[in-house]
Amino acid sequence: MTSLEIERKLILQGYRLIGGIDEVGRGCLAGPVAAGFVIFPPDVDDLLLSSVTDSKKLTARKREHLLKTIKSESLCAEVGWASVAEIDDLGIAIATKLAMTRAMEKSIIQPDYLLVDAVKLDECPVPYEAIVKGDVISRTIAAASIIAKVTRDFHMSNLDMKYPGYSFKKNKGYGTRDHMIAIKSKGPTDIHRVSFEPVASTKR
Repeated sequence: MTSLEIERKLILQGYRLIGGIDEVGRGCLAGPVAAGFVIFPPDVDDLLLSSVTDSKKLTARKREHLLKTIKSESLCAEVGWASVAEIDDLGIAIATKLAMTRAMEKSIIQPDYLLVDAVKLDECPVPYEAIVKGDVISRTIAAASIIAKVTRDFHMSNLDMKYPGYSFKKNKGYGTRDHMIAIKSKGPTDIHRVSFEPVASTKR
């Protein structure tokens, strides 16, 4: 269960604006990778955020409901992206960091401490901690995962109309059975990651 325990300890150490950041779509076969970035005020009401947890453990309807709460209670809630071309050119690890950096850069308000879900940032402008499974520990990281998930899911659902037959509205670009069958029978689209298997094999 997530909590604000880490954030509260940092506030007691003198930090005021604690940011949380997390990615969504890292393991997908299609579509961009997204990163959410959230800062809550130091005196945020914990009860209002009690349902905020790892986005993967929530239904789509619950995530969408919580997105409204997160946006209304946070000082900032931004999403950054790295494109399919950047994923293929740079690799998913670097592209993920790029999406995280862009999410932070979109925000007028910057943190004085950052909590990141597992990823080590090479050139972070503020002190930070990379927390393994941070989205099930830190409520701020979990909130970042929710806004990234809802935003990316909406984007992939829109792409379903542009690329019929791949079930992007349902699979969001992940390698489900139906998606794999579509890739094999129809071939990859221009939003498939050609650096990822099994997409790469279809291009040989």
